[in-house]
Amino acid sequence: MSKYMGLDQAMMERYAPRPGRKALLPELSEQAKVALMCRMLFREGWNEHIAGHITYRLANGNILTNPWELAWDELTASDIVTLDHQGNVIEGEWNVTPAIGLHIQLHALRPDTNVVIHNHAHWSGIWANMQRVPPVYDQTGAHCGVDLPLYDEYAGTFENEATSLSAAEALGDSKWALLANHGALVVGKDLRQAHLRVITLEWRCKRAYEVELAGGGVPLDDAVVEKIGITDANGFPFCWEAMARRELRADPSIIE
Repeated sequence: MSKYMGLDQAMMERYAPRPGRKALLPELSEQAKVALMCRMLFREGWNEHIAGHITYRLANGNILTNPWELAWDELTASDIVTLDHQGNVIEGEWNVTPAIGLHIQLHALRPDTNVVIHNHAHWSGIWANMQRVPPVYDQTGAHCGVDLPLYDEYAGTFENEATSLSAAEALGDSKWALLANHGALVVGKDLRQAHLRVITLEWRCKRAYEVELAGGGVPLDDAVVEKIGITDANGFPFCWEAMARRELRADPSIIE
């Protein structure tokens, strides 16, 4: 399944490689997928030193996450920590930041959400700090639709349980959010879907910032965004694998 991670059966059959073609990816452990996701998103600008967490809830209820002590661009599969549903470390050699509470609360509030990603990202962070929602200017920025809530009741870091719970509740059923004067938050049913949402958010924010610096432009109408966007139930076919291969070419030890 790893070579078509997250694709439904119909799409797998439609887009299966022809006989004799190589697999898109080697077989990957769940820990390797999380490590690859960290590397991939680091490259997208989700790279604020050692800040940020990716949590990935498994079918048994346990949660995989990156450790506090390591930056996203140095992680390997063996570094990934396993938590129980309350956020206690049950396997791994590292620690997790107390800010993991935001993720644990979101997993509890949203049964549909198996992946939660938070960081103080580059381009989305600019718009969060401006407390503005970036317009959509192109097809890539439209991949995941128009709605992008701005949570503007920042009252401190997410080590505080009440603060993180209010942010989790404010997200409602949204797929992502800008956290004013803080960063960005993305959720998804699986890694593929969450990956598309992160890269779409960063692209949308980057292009909007560049257009604004150039003197402005004409955003796409909401109806056009909905028409040309990708239905992201299964993410962007083959994009996750392509970005994973890029990281594996640079450092094959990620999956060890």
